[in-house]
Amino acid sequence: MPCPGRIQPATRQHEALQLKISGRAEARYPTRIVCLTEETTETLYLLGEEDRIVGISGFTVRPPRARKEKPKVSAFISAKIDKILALEPDLVLGFSDLQADIAAELIRHGVEVHVFNQRSVAEILRVIRMLGGMIGCEAKASALAAGLEGGLDAIRATAATFSRRPRVYFEEWDEPQISAIRWVSELIGIAGGDDIFPSRAVASLGRERIVADPLEVVRAAPDVIIGSWCGKKFRAEKVASRPGWGGVPAVRDGELHEIKSPLILQPGPAALTDGLDALHAIVARWALRGSTPRRTRQSS
Repeated sequence: MPCPGRIQPATRQHEALQLKISGRAEARYPTRIVCLTEETTETLYLLGEEDRIVGISGFTVRPPRARKEKPKVSAFISAKIDKILALEPDLVLGFSDLQADIAAELIRHGVEVHVFNQRSVAEILRVIRMLGGMIGCEAKASALAAGLEGGLDAIRATAATFSRRPRVYFEEWDEPQISAIRWVSELIGIAGGDDIFPSRAVASLGRERIVADPLEVVRAAPDVIIGSWCGKKFRAEKVASRPGWGGVPAVRDGELHEIKSPLILQPGPAALTDGLDALHAIVARWALRGSTPRRTRQSS
């Protein structure tokens, strides 16, 4: 069922006529949306509102069909402004200060832009509800968020049965080493582990989460190391060979894992579903196994 206020084909034809007459079609809710990052694209698809999307990020992988159906108009910190303007969007959705320059340029061209800045699990859920309100789909968005919350609660309840919790070092980049952003740190906790750098996680900027001294990780003695190097493959052997890391429990026991960045580093539904599932699987295997070391494995 379409959301209240959603523009249907006949209405769009009428608005096209009005556009010729008045120079601008007035819609009750946005009908031509450009998503500069993946999470809003994924959310709109999950809401059944993908017809509103007229442009997406070139980094979008979820859902896979979006790459086939929608024009790619941006990277992450750059965008094809002329191409976006040619799509005549009535709303552009972005994420974080890193897209501030793109947003400013579009605003100077008279485009309506909203930049979200979610950093926590609660904020991710709030953005879903906000986006629903922006397009007149409050009920569907609320249901989606509630379903995601239910999934979080189920994982949290299972993790509560573990007799032990691993100390986890999550690395989202290697040169320099950058530790987990806030929503990832929170998801580690929900999955049944404990982030070794929780105070860093609350910092919103990547440069504030740089681990300048790699021996900090050694001193923290993580039981599990998870890599999610955005845009490139995690190399467990490279991590294991870092000076002084040989005695780290995770390295000693072969508990080095990869979670692909599209699953966990996009602050949207993917992180709360497939990303959390991958985290929970790694933590559960550690929590339920004995003291027998395990070989390095990769999860995706």
